[in-house]
Amino acid sequence: MDEQLKEKVVKIKLFITDVDGVLTDGRIVLGNDGEEFKFFHVQDGMGIKLAQEAGIKTAIITGRESKLVERRADELEIDQVYQNIDDKLGVFTSLLEKYQITEDEVAYIGDDVNDLPILEKVGLALTVANGVSQVKEKVDYITKRAGGRGAVREAIELLLQA
Repeated sequence: MDEQLKEKVVKIKLFITDVDGVLTDGRIVLGNDGEEFKFFHVQDGMGIKLAQEAGIKTAIITGRESKLVERRADELEIDQVYQNIDDKLGVFTSLLEKYQITEDEVAYIGDDVNDLPILEKVGLALTVANGVSQVKEKVDYITKRAGGRGAVREAIELLLQA
């Protein structure tokens, strides 16, 4: 890890993640009866638990709403979960106030253009290997793994190594 990246990483106190395309592979599978399915990766879950054990707060901000996200967040004891959010930046600002931290103490991982307002503010901007090009141009680190395939774990390991 280069020194410039390490300087950003060591400050992180809050890790925020998007869901679709980051914690999942981006597919939304709908059954005939309207039931929704998402695919989460177990290693991402372990990464979140390791971050929490290291004292890093965790949060989810997602533009969609799903009972599956609520269930997964409960399983992982994620501190703050915000679903069906159009104004992700507004939620981000409220989290700064809640935890009495600054922008440079936050890492955010997102994959699409609706994540850009936060990615442009945080101390450590992250995206997944399959993130869109507009996002890849703005971040500090691009995971080698794709969303829903252990990318969150990889990002958290980056934090823990520092």
